Amino acid sequence: MSATRQLDDTERVSWLQLSRTERIGPVTFNGLLQRYGTASRAIEALPGLNKAGGGRGVSLFPRKAAEEEILKAERLGARFVAIGENGYPAYLQHIQAAPPLVCILGRRELAAVDAVAIVGARNASANGARFARMVARALAEAGLAVVSGLARGIDTAAHEGSLAHATLAVMAGGIDYIYPPENERLYHQIAEKGLVVSEMPPGFVPKAEHFPRRNRIISGMARAIVVVEAAMRSGSLITARYAADQGRDVFAVPGSPLDPRCEGSNRLIRDGALILTSVDDVLEALRATARPQRDAFLDAAPASAAVNDIGGSERQKVMGLLSHSETELDEIIRASGLAPEQVAAVLLELEIAGRVSRTPGGRISLLG
Repeated sequence: MSATRQLDDTERVSWLQLSRTERIGPVTFNGLLQRYGTASRAIEALPGLNKAGGGRGVSLFPRKAAEEEILKAERLGARFVAIGENGYPAYLQHIQAAPPLVCILGRRELAAVDAVAIVGARNASANGARFARMVARALAEAGLAVVSGLARGIDTAAHEGSLAHATLAVMAGGIDYIYPPENERLYHQIAEKGLVVSEMPPGFVPKAEHFPRRNRIISGMARAIVVVEAAMRSGSLITARYAADQGRDVFAVPGSPLDPRCEGSNRLIRDGALILTSVDDVLEALRATARPQRDAFLDAAPASAAVNDIGGSERQKVMGLLSHSETELDEIIRASGLAPEQVAAVLLELEIAGRVSRTPGGRISLLG
């Protein structure tokens, strides 16, 4: 997959500034980019959009802070890359609400390699870790990259098995926040031989709520995911759910029903995940599965002239269809009778004004 975008230094700062601004998530960012063409012009338009949506103001992320983030990354040997640029994980850009930018450290070319994610228990058994290491090595030798989260147990084994060829580590914190500490040596090996990826600012210390975001990126970067030993309430099952939502193949390694570390992975199989007994299971599935094609950032058409025809009646019509319960975007468009571009423009104003919330799946609900 070749790059389709190359930001200059000024626009890169604007992208980071806009993406870090309160109330502007990936979906809103994309809408602004479609409407205004560049992040710089979108930033100039924010006050007017906020006023049109009835908001009380927009707290724009400081440009100096965005510049400092980029400088900190560069001092570490890392770089912020935008969706569509070389170095942005190829398959991540195809998921809904993909991060506009990620910070990368290491071999940038590995971001374009087809990847498989391997995740599992932190307190892995010796056999589980050995199997994960073996599968990772075989996948890497077959020309695939292996993605994981640098956690203890299965993640560590997956990185070790694929380190000699292609391994990618996704961080919950900043690109330089190494967790667990005992994986410091492995982290530096990956930074040299593989690729480290984070959507957070350098130096950022993650909290519990940031690990599911990390898991969503792990699954989004891969064409398939392999779960080895997962308890019923584990981050690995969250990653598997994200993978299924993203249209990825989900494999699980069967384990003893007497081992609580296998309860979640066995449940995945019961609920329809593919059984993995050897690396050939994954390779055969990938050969039979089409690569993802949809890309909201890169394939979206620019906003039409209908956006310029929005008035008070259009805004009232959309507002009247919203409630505190989540509503599908398609239902709002159908019930309003307005052009999709008009509905999207009104919702964009309301999001920036802080009056509505949008899920990654596109459902809208009123706030407050």
